[in-house]
Amino acid sequence: MPVGRRLFRAPLSCRRGREALSRKRESYSLVRSLIALLLITGCFWAAQWQYDRGIARQDRNNAIERNTVVASSALNELVNDPIRNEWKPLTVSGEFDSTDQVLLRNRYFEGQYGFQLLTRFNAIDGKSFWVDCGWVKAGATALTPPELPTLPTGLVEIFGRLRLDSSLPQGSFFAIPVGNSKGLISEADEESGEKSESFYIDLLGGSQPSLTPKVPAQLPELSDGPHLAYALQWLFFAGLVVYGRFLIRREILPIKEFGVEPASGN
Repeated sequence: MPVGRRLFRAPLSCRRGREALSRKRESYSLVRSLIALLLITGCFWAAQWQYDRGIARQDRNNAIERNTVVASSALNELVNDPIRNEWKPLTVSGEFDSTDQVLLRNRYFEGQYGFQLLTRFNAIDGKSFWVDCGWVKAGATALTPPELPTLPTGLVEIFGRLRLDSSLPQGSFFAIPVGNSKGLISEADEESGEKSESFYIDLLGGSQPSLTPKVPAQLPELSDGPHLAYALQWLFFAGLVVYGRFLIRREILPIKEFGVEPASGN
């Protein structure tokens, strides 16, 4: 036998069966490749989306850490660029309108159910906006209104943090007009018919001791979250699609594409 390449002699019936199967399935190769390409594109899109969310969260955390430690400013110095100045401490003078209050449902503190109390504040310069007066514990039953803190009347100076309307805590609205425990309205601002500014204030204290909330609005958790890990996970899924497409293709390749060629003769 001459020295050279040794060929594996696969049974003739096996070779014919594999080649026939390959020819039969080759007509679906383009469809499989297109589906794989769509899946890979979707995985890359999801990875980019999660990555962008992770970067945006990091930027938000950096802004919170940076802005919460600066010196306090007057409200009018911050509202010209509220997006850049969000979370900065401020002072403003005006009067609370305790007849115009809103409670946000589904707020928890140390495992206890309660509400976030928002009260309209009318500044001396004419601005009208909500002030987050902190967390209040829910009543003993669903029909029992919570005990609201008593806010001072007349001109006061408050100290707090600037917050944007877009970052207002989400939840259903539950309003309790003062002096009418039976009155339930969905949105106190619509009931009053007055417009508010596009920002609100987290109340931290003020010119009177009663202005300091027992449970003030808390800063959000400053963690990067799972977004970057999810981005890597989607890239891994894309790799699985590529590998799976390769395995399917390898299963239907003709025998000769593996370097296995039929020998001459019967």
